[in-house]
Amino acid sequence: MRDPLRTAFIAWALRLGVLLAALVAPLAAQASDETDAAQPGSAAVAQFEGWVTASGDNGGLPFMIIDKENAEVLVFSSDGELRGAAPALLGLARGDDSAPGIGDRKLSSIPPKDRTTPAGRFIAGFGPAIGQGDVLWVDYKDAVSMHPVVTANRKERRLERLKTPTPEDNRITFGCINVPFAFYERVVRPAFTGAKAVVYVLPDTKPLQEVFPAFRSQHRAEAAADHSTIASQGSTQNAPD
Repeated sequence: MRDPLRTAFIAWALRLGVLLAALVAPLAAQASDETDAAQPGSAAVAQFEGWVTASGDNGGLPFMIIDKENAEVLVFSSDGELRGAAPALLGLARGDDSAPGIGDRKLSSIPPKDRTTPAGRFIAGFGPAIGQGDVLWVDYKDAVSMHPVVTANRKERRLERLKTPTPEDNRITFGCINVPFAFYERVVRPAFTGAKAVVYVLPDTKPLQEVFPAFRSQHRAEAAADHSTIASQGSTQNAPD
């Protein structure tokens, strides 16, 4: 006959195990959602990363590409190895420039049309910010930084926006880049702590070549070289129909 006390203890342990599993599973799922590395979502990003690495435009520094069209952040080592990627929340308004003097204005005074994440090449580094501790300053003059997602205003549903499959609802900030907490701590902070980094913010209204003239120059040279090769070989293709 089984020992009643032992039987009761085993039953209690099993119930505790089930309870712990129920509590831990959502947390594990959330951590997985935050750290799953999304792959570069566009040909433009892959092409741009290839140019950065081949040209050495990053100057031997780790770098980051922010793809505003797909609301995605990609972190690379100095030699172009992908360290991680994650969805991001961006400025509410589409646009590739910051309003004049916006870095000195109170958030409450910034109208929706001026809440943009500017495009361009920036030298970023960690530094203090009021109420945020250390953040990655992308454009200090215009107060654009990257930091973990802000959840103070529940009506904005920022965490939920990060998890949706579409980038259409990722426009919500005053211009800063919000990323998942786990991604920030496990990818961004280790990659850029103790060193400067280059951040490339790809445009969403201007042509890519307008924002990055060096990228345009290289591709013009490549196109000219390709045309020269075709001309020297002669055409063996059928006429296009």
